[in-house]
Amino acid sequence: MSRRRSGCPINLTLETFGDRWSLIVLRDVMFGRRRTFRALLTESLEGIASNILADRLRRLTEHGLLSRTDDPSHKQRVVYSLTEKAIELVPLMAIMGSWGMRHTPASIELSSRAQVLEDGGPQLWGEFMGELRHLHLGAPQPETSVIAKMQGAYETAVAARHGNDNPTRPGLRRDVAGAVK
Repeated sequence: MSRRRSGCPINLTLETFGDRWSLIVLRDVMFGRRRTFRALLTESLEGIASNILADRLRRLTEHGLLSRTDDPSHKQRVVYSLTEKAIELVPLMAIMGSWGMRHTPASIELSSRAQVLEDGGPQLWGEFMGELRHLHLGAPQPETSVIAKMQGAYETAVAARHGNDNPTRPGLRRDVAGAVK
């Protein structure tokens, strides 16, 4: 473990993640349901290099944000799961997604999941955390699926954009009802 620069909780949190790739890996496990090295490597939109991915998976496991188990269906494959510590990052991810929708040229399609979380607020975040606990920690299955809501919003956004050559809009803003302005 490296020497900490200060006891500031924001600093310590950033030192735990290390860099942007750690949050991207957690995002992909959390929202993309990618749980193997190969899926994380080949299906991430950002195109992480294999050596960086291996390092981040190791680091996130060491920090207790991911756990790893052998895949019983394949001798050489490992499955990564979120730990409770990582699941508790859902509110942070939701806030980052909301901020990104307002202040970056985020795509409408990729913003759709963040919009669902923003619209649902802390209650929906809690439901999503419950669903992640089911998928990653073996908790009982919740009655409703937040993942299905987010996927439905994504599919609707993709269908609405069909034929549109401009997938991003700088300064994307939404009115109170959530409509794009």
